[in-house]
Amino acid sequence: MSSRIKPAPLPPDTLIGDYRIVRKLASGGFGVVYLAKDAQGQEVAIKEYLPAALATRAQGELVPKVAQEKVSLYRLGLKSFFEEGRALTQISHASVVSVLNFFRENETVYMVMNFLRGASLQEYIVLARSQKRAKVLRESTIRALFDEVLRGLRIVHQHKMLHLDIKPANIFITDEDRAVMIDFGAAREVLNKEGNFIRPMYTPGFAAPEMYKRNGSMGPWTDIYAVGACMFACMTGQPPADVPGRRDKDRLMVALARLRGVYSDNLLELVQWSMELDPMARPQSVFAFHKALSHEPERRYTPLSMSEKVRLQLDALIGEGRKTQTPGETSVRVKTP
Repeated sequence: MSSRIKPAPLPPDTLIGDYRIVRKLASGGFGVVYLAKDAQGQEVAIKEYLPAALATRAQGELVPKVAQEKVSLYRLGLKSFFEEGRALTQISHASVVSVLNFFRENETVYMVMNFLRGASLQEYIVLARSQKRAKVLRESTIRALFDEVLRGLRIVHQHKMLHLDIKPANIFITDEDRAVMIDFGAAREVLNKEGNFIRPMYTPGFAAPEMYKRNGSMGPWTDIYAVGACMFACMTGQPPADVPGRRDKDRLMVALARLRGVYSDNLLELVQWSMELDPMARPQSVFAFHKALSHEPERRYTPLSMSEKVRLQLDALIGEGRKTQTPGETSVRVKTP
């Protein structure tokens, strides 16, 4: 892994457009998010396109430096980021982050969004997991949460957009108890197709199989896989196995079987359906998946039989044995940022 120095964020009190930077909130492989204030003193969040793999920036500078051989790729991502901002300004839904403005400056693009107060679903999962209960999050909580997420996702898909990076860290629970999808991954996806980056462009466990292929056929079913993986994380406290691991030995059925009697058969079946490795075997639209989630039959709980319990214990022991043989393999867990 290269020891690349991250581009420096803009310092507090920097003026960009009509906004004054207050402080950096977060940074990732594709940009930096700041808390800022507009001309009226209202707080906003501003996301700056600044891909760490393509650009550098020294402390105190405003304009990113891009090596000549990376300029075309940098511009391609910039164009996609700009188009994403433009598309998001057309979407007005409580479960989709509100983009108020976007503009070019300093040879990059800035996306101005509502500043949300609250915590990510990831933080809630980690907190709930620490309680060590059979149910990490209650079934009614999971259903209500993803009812909101899917309503927002339907609107996104109607605008011919995909999110492409749905994961617990990108589902924000506001102080008013609203679930909001943040941090869309379109620019990341364009660069993934064109570039040859070392760092993975997807989140293991939440990325659908087609995202691992250079020309995988992506559609609503790709985001639906990620939603199912998020529901799984809400039930177990950790992400499902990533796609390469599932292709090697798919243990999703075993993991879901362990949850029988804890969560309803219907919820477990929905997660399994949404996470089929074959994209065509998954729900093909958010409408179909949302309908199945909201038209909940009477909750049935089928407990494991004694022989199934024994089989699962044996399977767990075999799995532990396999882990000791391959000490290089580690599982990806949901962590706080």
